[in-house]
Amino acid sequence: MSIPLKANDTLPKTDLLSEIERLRKEKNAVILAHYYQDPEIQDLADFVGDSLDLSRKAAATDADVIVFCGVRFMAEVAKILSPDKTVVLPDMEAGCSLEDSCPPEEFAKFREKYPDHICLTYINCSAAVKAQSDIIVTSSNAEYILNQIPKDQKVMMAPDRHLGAYLSKKTGREMIFWPGSCIVHERFSEKELIKLKAEHPDAPVTAHPECPEHILRHADHVGSTSSILKFVLDNPAEKFLVATEPGILHQMQKSAPHKTFIGAPGADGNCNCNNCPYMALNTLEKLYSCLNTLGPEIHVDEETRIRALAPLNKMLEMSPAQAPTPPKTGRAF
Repeated sequence: MSIPLKANDTLPKTDLLSEIERLRKEKNAVILAHYYQDPEIQDLADFVGDSLDLSRKAAATDADVIVFCGVRFMAEVAKILSPDKTVVLPDMEAGCSLEDSCPPEEFAKFREKYPDHICLTYINCSAAVKAQSDIIVTSSNAEYILNQIPKDQKVMMAPDRHLGAYLSKKTGREMIFWPGSCIVHERFSEKELIKLKAEHPDAPVTAHPECPEHILRHADHVGSTSSILKFVLDNPAEKFLVATEPGILHQMQKSAPHKTFIGAPGADGNCNCNNCPYMALNTLEKLYSCLNTLGPEIHVDEETRIRALAPLNKMLEMSPAQAPTPPKTGRAF
């Protein structure tokens, strides 16, 4: 029998974990955790990884329920790929600054201004924006996909202008950008990063392409969260400076406890300001409640889902054959 939990109630952690485990089995649920989630949530999840890989993993299971510990657009992707599964999010307020920066109505007007442009849309956006896009991309596959588009084809990219600028610089392609950005990756301080590099001259710098160019130019490796994780595990260096949301440091420390990982600093000289406030909304208590009530539930109307599925499928067709597999931390399905 479930333990009732009111808004301000708490359970001892051991009871909370045992209740989550009981409900996971009872509801035949798979728990997904993005790399930026609290370490406690990462440790109990069935799969930990980047957003698209998590949704694909969940779709391949026989679970009836997907609990997505991440942000709203990620849970929407899970619903788009698994329409017959119940998809729930611990906190419906867990949004994304990139999604918020690109309202569907304004995006439609933006597209109308450039009718001869093909639109590559970063996965960090709403289902309604995906439904208006030509090809969805992730930070892992965007360059690979862009290189397949004929050079004479005009291209626009939304909603992250920093990812767009990085791709433009790498490929030499001129593009039109939607003026969105990630509040987390914009908070890194170049001045403080340079000071940190001086303190640790042997530490390679890794950075996510959502960072502004003044941060990326100091990086030894630029890539998606999963790419950054692979880089620090494969590189022989013993110390790394990491310019992305610090939740990833937990997986790094678990996978390579003999190495040292230092989060890139914000303007105040530390990285506390670089925690994603949206990701932080998900807690163990909310995860328990979400499993118990199967809510808040993610809904995507069928017309939008079908329209959004098309550019997602186009991305999968154009992506490298071997997609990265997120670490598995829980039970087998």
